[in-house]
Amino acid sequence: MFTGIVEELGEVAAVEHLGDASRFRLRGPVVTEGAKHGDSIAVNGVCLTVVDTADGEFTADVMAETLNRSSLGALVPGSRVNLERPMALGGRLGGHLVQGHVDGTGTILERTPAEHWEIVKISLPGDLTRYVVDKGSITVDGISLTVVAAGPDYFTVSLIPTTLALTTLGGKQPGDPVNLEVDVLAKYVERLLGAERTDSADLTDRAARTGTETVR
Repeated sequence: MFTGIVEELGEVAAVEHLGDASRFRLRGPVVTEGAKHGDSIAVNGVCLTVVDTADGEFTADVMAETLNRSSLGALVPGSRVNLERPMALGGRLGGHLVQGHVDGTGTILERTPAEHWEIVKISLPGDLTRYVVDKGSITVDGISLTVVAAGPDYFTVSLIPTTLALTTLGGKQPGDPVNLEVDVLAKYVERLLGAERTDSADLTDRAARTGTETVR
């Protein structure tokens, strides 16, 4: 589990294409310190498993499913990436609960600079709109952000200078893809409410068939 607080702006050192997968070598001396085979590191919001580490770099294998469902497939040597290690048990939850399981990708639509921050408008896939609300949380390229406004097919976020300077969003331009992960709590609530509606419908149907009255 991650928090969406980027620890380091790393770099893709090499990409090896393996047909139905790719092996990435990524440079990140902060997140690789103490890392070992089997550990997890989030790369642009995607939880990857460390294969090995050496000299401030680590390698990770990325299967076709992940390449197709995220923007990792567009990375090339020299690309900058947001890196975060999992939250330690008992650590501070600086952002929100992030799984590192990308729900889909969006596209930077507009950037509107202000004096001390910048508003960024990002497209939102139709199947994710119900999970995004004004002032709710969303993860963009592994960054925990607060939604300023949620539209029918887009949302906006406000970026402070620190986020612009220390993450990939400082250099993203209109047309660039970003990984999106919605708040997992919203998905659990949806599932629970769906189960409640199903239970109610079952009780009503059972009462109709037996001729009894259902009390809720």
